[in-house]
Order: sequence, then structure tokens, then C-alpha cells
Amino acid sequence: MEFDSHAGKLSAYVAGAGPPLLLIHSINAVASAAEVRPLYEYYATRRTVVAIDLPGYGFSERSDRGYSPRLMTDALHAVVDRIHARVAPGPVDALALSLSAEFLARAALEKPGAFRTLAFVSPTGLNGARPYRGKNGGTRAVPGAYSLLRGPGWGRMLFRLLTRPAVVRYFLRRTWGSPQIDERLRRYSVLTARQPGAQYAPLYFLSGGLFSADIDRIYESLPQPVWMSRGTRGDFTAYRQEALVRARRNWRFGVFTAGALPFFEVPAQFCDAFDQFLAQRAVHTGVDAARPIRSGLRLAADRADRADRPASGVHELQDQRRQNQLHGQLHLASRADDDVGP
Repeated sequence: MEFDSHAGKLSAYVAGAGPPLLLIHSINAVASAAEVRPLYEYYATRRTVVAIDLPGYGFSERSDRGYSPRLMTDALHAVVDRIHARVAPGPVDALALSLSAEFLARAALEKPGAFRTLAFVSPTGLNGARPYRGKNGGTRAVPGAYSLLRGPGWGRMLFRLLTRPAVVRYFLRRTWGSPQIDERLRRYSVLTARQPGAQYAPLYFLSGGLFSADIDRIYESLPQPVWMSRGTRGDFTAYRQEALVRARRNWRFGVFTAGALPFFEVPAQFCDAFDQFLAQRAVHTGVDAARPIRSGLRLAADRADRADRPASGVHELQDQRRQNQLHGQLHLASRADDDVGP
């Protein structure tokens, strides 16, 4: 589905029926909702799963504008409002990867009643040498870094270098902490990086402008039940500030023998632990997590026969054409070895 919002045009994948679960991909040069595919496919059998493409990524708006924690947080508020309007009005469960955990935490603190539980997978903000308790709403942008990265025309060249197939494979191996990466994700990552406007958000990411300077204060203030999980391999294993939240009664923790995205490598273990966390929260709050709720979110083909048409901001047919085109390209890419040398 696509819809207009204060954060621009947003896109999200929707499947299943039942209590809503929001999945949020990470932030990097080639990010997209494809990063949460295993969770999306697993939970769509019993829940309404919504996997958003954040601004600057996937099928969401990739225009040349400022990308900030505020923009990303506003996008999460917008998709939750959409879920409330078309699936269920109550609080939602949400899971975010890496840097997007910071956006989810900020959204949950700003609107605590909108979220039932929070799950952070390999979150940023707890791995620094010191706590991040800077100015409210401030970022960790390096002064002048964005202008330098953008440059008079070399920003696109830099982005193309960072998203070459061999470079994408290199960074995924660092994420996995192993050469045994998910090849389907690698192919999709290369493909999504070739789309118009793909360089704009990543350049803000590289400048530090998408990292929050006050994030540890936000983590410490969250009232919702929180599950933090991580792997034991790769670049995201040192959490020197985890002690800030380790003793808080609403936080739970999970560690897996895997890389930073453990649900790709040990999906059964990960989903079992996540299910236990969700079930405990449901019992504690008196919510029946298994109660089916008929989803009001439908793809374009399903909406044609419905009397309650979606708002005019949903561009179903355009979205369907673009997804068909991209998925067709991905199918062709999967049949050829596009992993050329650097």
C-alpha cells in the first residue's frame, strides 16, 4: 500500500489477518523492507503484518530533502495511524532493526499509548563509549560532513561505489559475521540501490545526521515492555552502555549465536523467544494475542470489490505496477551472477 503523510509518500507491505505487528528495517546504504522478510512471512500466518519502507528507501518517497530522526519518527507515527484506522484501534506491537530502533523508541515515548510492546534487534545507541544524553532532538551529525559527502556531484559517485555488488556482499558479511549471508537479500539490496533517488537518505546516514544525540535518555524513559536481542558475531556485538537499561524491569534480553540479523540464521529460536516475550506481555496486560481481527488493509486487487474504498492518498495501481516491475527485475537478477569484482 502507498499513502500520503507528513513524512511524504510512504509505502508498506501488508499481509495476514489478526493483531497488528509493525516491522521496521534498518538504515544503511541499501536498506529496505526486504531485511525483515523472514519475520514478515512467518507472522503473516497469524497476524496482520505491516513492513514499512522508511522515507528514502524501498518504494517510499526518495526525494532530495533533509533526512532526520524527526522525519523517520513521523513516518512511524503515520503508519501506526494507518494501522489504527484500518486494522485495530489499540496499541500495536513493533519490531525495529539497528538504527531504526532509535526512531521506534522516540515514537513510543512521544505516543506511549500507540505501542503495546517494543522489540529492538541489534539496536544502535547502546554501543558507544559513553551514554548519549545530548540535546533533546539533537543528532550526532559531524559538522560539514553532509556537504562534503554530497559535494558538487560526487555524492552520487560515492554512493555507486558503496553499493557495487562486491561492496554490498562485504558489508553483509560484516553484518552476518560470516561469509554465509542471505543471497536473496544481497540481490535485492543491489537492485534497490539502483533506483532513482536511492543516494539521498544514505548520505545523511553516512554524515551521522540520522543518529540521535539524546537516545539513551529516551531508552531509559520508555514505559512499554521492551525486548532487546542481538547476535554474537559481526560488527554489532559490543553494547558497552547496555547497563543503562539492563536493570529496568520492563526490559528483556535475548542473545543468539548468529550475526546482527539472527532471524535469518536461527529463525525458529528467534521467533520462539519473541513469541514468549509477546505472550508474557499479553498475559500481563490481559490481552488475547491470538484473537483474530479481520484486517481492513488490502492490496489493490482486493479493494476493487469493497464498498469502503481507501482514501484518495493510496496510489494502489501505481504501486502495483512499480512492485511488479521491480520484482520482475529481481527475478531476472536472481538468474544471473551479478556479483562482479570491485
